[in-house]
Amino acid sequence: MGATAGAVWGRGEQQDFRSRVRGTLLGVAAGDALGAPVDGLSLEAIREAHGAEGLVGPVPAYGRRGTVTHLTQLSLFGVDGLIRAQVRRDTGAWHPPSDVHRAYRRWSATQSDWGPDERRKDDGWLAREEWLYARRDPARACLLGLADGIMGTLDAPKNPGEPGPEAAARSAPFGLLVGWEPQLAMQLAVECAAQTHGHPSAYLTAGAYAVAVHALARGENPDAAVQQTLALLSVRPGHQPVAAALQHALGAVRQGAPSPARVEELARSGAAEGPLAAAVYCVLVGEDVRHALCLSVNHGGPSAVTGALTGGLLGALHGETALPPAWLAELEGRPTVLVLADDFAMEMTQGPALHGPAGSSPGWLARYPRA
Repeated sequence: MGATAGAVWGRGEQQDFRSRVRGTLLGVAAGDALGAPVDGLSLEAIREAHGAEGLVGPVPAYGRRGTVTHLTQLSLFGVDGLIRAQVRRDTGAWHPPSDVHRAYRRWSATQSDWGPDERRKDDGWLAREEWLYARRDPARACLLGLADGIMGTLDAPKNPGEPGPEAAARSAPFGLLVGWEPQLAMQLAVECAAQTHGHPSAYLTAGAYAVAVHALARGENPDAAVQQTLALLSVRPGHQPVAAALQHALGAVRQGAPSPARVEELARSGAAEGPLAAAVYCVLVGEDVRHALCLSVNHGGPSAVTGALTGGLLGALHGETALPPAWLAELEGRPTVLVLADDFAMEMTQGPALHGPAGSSPGWLARYPRA
């Protein structure tokens, strides 16, 4: 697996990229937190609890407003793994799926440990963030897939019968590898999804989502992002359900005013591909970011997943400043998300100045150990 290397970034390009990275990760978290309180509820139950318009802003889940689920937690550890992969590249060890798998395993420890283990010096700074040591209804496939040190691969995937959408909902970070060709970002997302979700619908949906985020983060419009995704999917064995779901989303855009019923019909059709289709639909028909996010969670399907997928796409498209500031102000772990996003942007645009033959920053290597 390779990537485009040696690109020179201008200051304006760096600032734009950082905004899109921040927007993507904050968008995933904001959509996740918005959908978490109503996840699994019927539309009727949502309206009964929150009024005729349904959910129009954050409400409490897990004890307070703005709390995120395991979808955001895993997304953040995925970013950590990608940074570590770049740092380790100096040593000649270049296998990003393994670095991401180790990062996911560090997340797995947060689901059973009481708090950070200071004896594990090689865990890096993210694993020492105490707020991440919270069990937020993690998908069984994630727990089982990461329960041992054996990494699932496409040849021997973990949970081969699991078609759920959770792997896709943690795959936005792969799309932020904008220096990579999109097919390589897709391949990495697919391989890392197979570590917990081995069904083709699950890992190909993760790859499709990464391509869509990648296109948006590089400045494409949503329609072009979907077309690029469909083109790259077409050469993948087993792609038909995912491609059909995306085509269904495009067709739904032309079927009148947006409605929760249409979002629910998309989100609950098929397996992992359904929530992705619903997220794409919400991005295409939303009047603005707030409307698109609310549309994505007011239905009887998997609201947290659909919200996270929609938020990641919107953040990659518009950058951080388009997200509702009042929602971000209450978002759990926002300082951590921002620091991690900025570290990722700095590593991807200025990595050689942080570590390499000319010298390394001890502080950076303490944050992202090579071990």
